[in-house]
Formats: sequence, structure tokens, C-alpha cells
Amino acid sequence: MNSGRLIAVKRDVDAVLVPLGTPIVIPAGSQVRITQELGGSYTVAVGGNLARIEGKDADALGLDEQEPGASGAAGSQQAPDGEVDMNEVWRVLKTCFDPEIPVNIVDLGLVYDVHVVATDDGGNEVDVVMTLTAPGCGMGPFIVEDVRRKLLELPNVTEVHVELVFDPPWDRSRMTDEAKLQLGMF
Repeated sequence: MNSGRLIAVKRDVDAVLVPLGTPIVIPAGSQVRITQELGGSYTVAVGGNLARIEGKDADALGLDEQEPGASGAAGSQQAPDGEVDMNEVWRVLKTCFDPEIPVNIVDLGLVYDVHVVATDDGGNEVDVVMTLTAPGCGMGPFIVEDVRRKLLELPNVTEVHVELVFDPPWDRSRMTDEAKLQLGMF
């Protein structure tokens, strides 16, 4: 774990400002502090702001690139008859994080519903209904893409559809007790 350590960026690296979602480039030589490294991405403090850096750009932080399947899908076994293992779906969803909050989106209560539907071509579509902690969160598209990309790594998943909803609105009562404890809300 490299959190809290001051690091000089080794090369120019693409990032996204948190929580605005604005793309930026952090120039080589910039000093950053890793504040969170969960779910295959890094949140760094840079110039008084937070920014998210994808795991594929770990080398810019002087870290090893995460191995393929680092989201947790590697090692998953092919389900019989081309089915999707719902336990694996939920396990993978727990590898998705809001870059500002060190709790996964499932324990935060952001995932409202998940269904697997067989497609006409013999594959499976995973449909996820989820929300964000705040409707105006600029990181929403990045969290949605993280969910989509990771679920597509699962055996027998050929399509993923993520619907972002704000009714019912999210509130803290949707969090698991473990999440509340981790965030000091007890």
C-alpha cells in the first residue's frame, strides 16, 4: 500500500479531477500524494485537488501496472451451461469504488438492483440499476464505466447495461453497518 506517500510523477499522466470529472494531465515531476488505491485506480492529491489515475497508468506513479484481471475476475471459472454466477457479479461490484470514499459501491448502498438476462446470441447481459451519493457527481460516468468494464471480464458476460437513477435518492441509511463503521458513522 502506497497511500500517504509523496511521489514525483515519472511522466505526464492523464487523470480526472474529483469530484468534477474534468480530464486533466498531471505533468511529469509533479508531486502527488496517493490518498486511495482501491479497485484498480488511484486517487491522488495534487495542487490542492484530488484526481483519479487509472491503474493502467501506475507506472507514472512509479508503481507496477496491475496485472490483467486485477479487478478480481481472474481465476473465475466458466459457469455451467453458459450461465453467469451471481456471486461473482456481486464480488466484482465490490471492487468498484467512488474515488472519494474508501468503501465499495455495494456497501455504500449505491447498487439498487442487478439482473442477468440471456441474449438471443447465447450470451448474457448484466443489467445494473445504481445511483450516486449526489446527483451532480461528476465522477458518475467514471464509476459507471468501471462497473461496466469489470463485469465484462466475467465468464459468460457478453453485454453490460448500467442504468443510473436518482429515484429513490440515496441516503446514508442504504449503507451497510460495515461501511458506516469504516467511515466512523456509528
